[in-house]
Amino acid sequence: MSSIHSHVFSNGLALLAEPIPSLESAAFTLFTPAGCAYDPAERGGLSAMVCEMALRGCGARSSRQFIEDLENLGVEHGESVSDAHTSYSGATLAKNLPQVLSIYADLLRRPHMPADQLEAGRLAAIQELRAIEDEPGHKVMLELKRRHYPAPYGRPSEGDMASLEAITIDEIQAQYAKTYRPNGTILGVAGRIDWPQLRDQVESLLGEWPRVDMPELQVARRGVRREHLDYESIQTQIGIAYDSIPYNHPDYFQASGAVGVLSGGFSSRLFSEVREKRGLCYTVYASYHTLRDRGSVMCYSGTSSENAQQTLDVILQELNRLPQGILPDELKRLKTRVKSGLVTQQESSYGRSSAVARDWYHLGRVRTLEEVGKIVDALTVDSINAYLAKHPPGDFSIVTLGPKPLNM
Repeated sequence: MSSIHSHVFSNGLALLAEPIPSLESAAFTLFTPAGCAYDPAERGGLSAMVCEMALRGCGARSSRQFIEDLENLGVEHGESVSDAHTSYSGATLAKNLPQVLSIYADLLRRPHMPADQLEAGRLAAIQELRAIEDEPGHKVMLELKRRHYPAPYGRPSEGDMASLEAITIDEIQAQYAKTYRPNGTILGVAGRIDWPQLRDQVESLLGEWPRVDMPELQVARRGVRREHLDYESIQTQIGIAYDSIPYNHPDYFQASGAVGVLSGGFSSRLFSEVREKRGLCYTVYASYHTLRDRGSVMCYSGTSSENAQQTLDVILQELNRLPQGILPDELKRLKTRVKSGLVTQQESSYGRSSAVARDWYHLGRVRTLEEVGKIVDALTVDSINAYLAKHPPGDFSIVTLGPKPLNM
């Protein structure tokens, strides 16, 4: 049986750990509450720029030394910015984890933010923004989230060109000082670890990190939720969203199970009806997206312009058919896929470090894989159908990207 350790330090930093003695690796996932929802409206992309500049040297390490030290320790690392957090993560041999954590403690507390590298950081951010224009499928889903959620939720972390070109080093340093803080930061660790040693090390690295109070986010009303965006192409991208429940809701696994029937594997409803039977598109899926206090189902399809209207119609038809209920064989396939994913996650220190951090953020506690497995086992056709009867898909947000608008 899995054992989960947790400790909240006096400054508000939460440390979660799941020892997995069978592994030789250890991984960490670090959520610091520096998400793009905290960007000023006229400075979209500011949190992403802070993240970029924080990687350019910290503590006693120059920008180059930071990269070389991680490479010498064999760290597979990544970073990203979401609406709520800036995330840093890494996996390495278990014996190297203490050194890796000391490097990231410097990143959190003592980043250089070198002014002479601002333009290089800006160029990297601009290149990422431009790359979205070459990925219309990505672009339509970003625009769908922007319209489906009220501001500042759904705001793209990449920002916009005018903001990126205007951001100054002073604004970057001020945003870092305001949002990089221990209260609200979550550190999840999994793999071959010693809990007392880990807790003591994090205490010595981050225990004296001073708290910073943040004002509550001001949430605006949602804007236009159905829109066509002109895009010169022979293809059309379709994004559809509807409200659902968040991860912390008691019925989350019922809602997620319904989406798994809709889109999960080659026998899922969307794949079967839209692609396999009618050959309307090259890609179609639905996925669950959750914020802390709200959730949504996001659907996407990429298709030819001549098939776009029929593709949209069939997807909406399948969404509206879902409350009629799922079938026993669909539930059986769903459970098999979920259980397979749990086994894979159990064999991944990175997968577990991410899961424990996510659970703490949404639930204030961590579910073990055994607990999740029991929840999945308890799903029934009747329980999912009862949820769908109470929460049918509807009130859709729709964004299309292509040469001509569709009838929505």
